[in-house]
Amino acid sequence: MHSNLKNYNETVNYLYSLQKHGIKLGLANIKTLMGILGEPHKSFHSIHVAGTNGKGSTATAIASILTENGLRTGLFTSPHLVSFTERIRIDNRCITESEVIRTASEIYNYISNTDLTPTFFEFVTAMAFYYFAGKNIDWAVVETGMGGRLDATNVIHPDVTVITNISRDHCEFLGNNISGITYEKAGIIKAGVPLITSSLADGTVKQLRDTAKSRNAEIHIYNKDFRGSLISMDERHITLDYSGYGNYKDLTAPLTGEYQLYNICTAVRACEILRQKGFQISDASIKTGLQNISLEGRLEWVSHDPPVILDSAHNPEAAKSLALSVKRIFAGKKIILVAGIMDDKDIRGILRPLIQVAETVILTKAKYERAATPEKMKEIMAAIREQAATYRPVSIHKTDTVSGAVDLAKSLYEKEDIILVAGSFYTAGEVKEALGCEGVLSGLREYN
Repeated sequence: MHSNLKNYNETVNYLYSLQKHGIKLGLANIKTLMGILGEPHKSFHSIHVAGTNGKGSTATAIASILTENGLRTGLFTSPHLVSFTERIRIDNRCITESEVIRTASEIYNYISNTDLTPTFFEFVTAMAFYYFAGKNIDWAVVETGMGGRLDATNVIHPDVTVITNISRDHCEFLGNNISGITYEKAGIIKAGVPLITSSLADGTVKQLRDTAKSRNAEIHIYNKDFRGSLISMDERHITLDYSGYGNYKDLTAPLTGEYQLYNICTAVRACEILRQKGFQISDASIKTGLQNISLEGRLEWVSHDPPVILDSAHNPEAAKSLALSVKRIFAGKKIILVAGIMDDKDIRGILRPLIQVAETVILTKAKYERAATPEKMKEIMAAIREQAATYRPVSIHKTDTVSGAVDLAKSLYEKEDIILVAGSFYTAGEVKEALGCEGVLSGLREYN
């Protein structure tokens, strides 16, 4: 055993130390790792989910339905909000800290006499597949870390692939134009494996259709092959009707935000396709699985008095969707926005829609070297305000820490206000920690 892997914190610190190898997109390492570990990724059925926004929600919804159907279901997502254990789940139960130690130690022992130097994400992907295989799961729902074509998760051969919406993010790795980013995401499309997309952009859909056709994979397109209509939405729930191979009325999920309509419909379509392939999935499990979704960091209520809601929106597209949902759900309420954004993100594109719905903005900085300073964000806000037709927000504040931002927001809070936290998984995670939510905030969260 690696001498440092004595306890959970040391194990997680070892994993984060692998980030010194950087982010290396490519499948050579993970293929070698899978070979050394006995090809664990071939021991279960899988669904592979890529996209810029919505992939975590979609993956979680699919996994919840499969679990409800009595199938032992693994879910691999990233990043985490508070605890590393959130990344690897079976039947919505996080891997335990002792299992993290055991799994990491065993993989370390396998590779200690080789010249393999996996990155953090490669090692964690290997942990997920190795753990799933050891627990004899039936299905794994696997979210890509970044891109698709060269992402470590792309060693699986899934039964269905899903590509949610596509917009600009991780441009330094995936390129700056949408067609280049789409090319990377489309790398998960496999020969003969059905593809579902909830993308609404004509150019992106055409590109995905062409790629699917070249790989003899049938494509299922939102608004063409399946669709949903929003029936109602409040601050806690969304209710919709679904139309695809079958029709489902009044599907309800404990999620909110208009964008969840597409994610839920995509999850239902994935289950319909599995049925077409001969897998038994009941109508009841679709309905109940959606009702039982447990999803953190997406318009999530983390406090009721005062009301604190957090959303991990960290690119312009997600920020726009969030602003629209906030306008609709909290019409007439004053919003106190706590914003902390990474320096390598499109800060202007994220702030522009959010400050239009906020009365008060508190700019803050997560405990991470990639975080933008409140001063830099304030300068960007000043430039946005100069060009904006409407002059919002009314007041702007700065704090050096996220916990300080939470305290300040509470002190500014008046009855009927809503405190909204957005801009980064890091910021959202630190708010949960400041409010005493379960888990230990340690290390970095790759791919935010």
